Amino acid sequence: MKLAQLNVGYARYPTDDPRMAEFMDNLDRMNAMAERSPGFVWRMQSGSGNATDISVPGDPEMIANLSVWDDVPSLGHYVFNTLHARFYEKGTNWFVPMKTPHFVMWHVPDGHIPTLTEAMEQLRHLVEHGSTEQAFGWDAVDSSAWRRCAMAAG
Repeated sequence: MKLAQLNVGYARYPTDDPRMAEFMDNLDRMNAMAERSPGFVWRMQSGSGNATDISVPGDPEMIANLSVWDDVPSLGHYVFNTLHARFYEKGTNWFVPMKTPHFVMWHVPDGHIPTLTEAMEQLRHLVEHGSTEQAFGWDAVDSSAWRRCAMAAG
């Protein structure tokens, strides 16, 4: 089994607005770092090399990041223990805070590449039911255990 993750948001400004430049100018860097990270398997991307121009089913204003990792510690290490963490902390500079969950993880069989429709269904499940075995957030994992594993992996 592998771990899929979806992170969605609404940009505060158009992606070509100068106020989005720091985010947009670092997408290639963050994506390359993810691809070199231990445990990385796959990420959704268009011909542009990122996913900001891929329409989310039912919500064309939403921006989505969808990827597959070996496990929670691998994803956690990339998100919280690399340069990505600095951009993660500044997210509200570029994205509107959401009142409902905007991040979800779920298990997928080895070799399975999730679709954006499938990912949005998992997010909907999390919103409706909270963290379950089917779809869960960071709140559902033993943070002390996965952070120790992530730090050891780095």
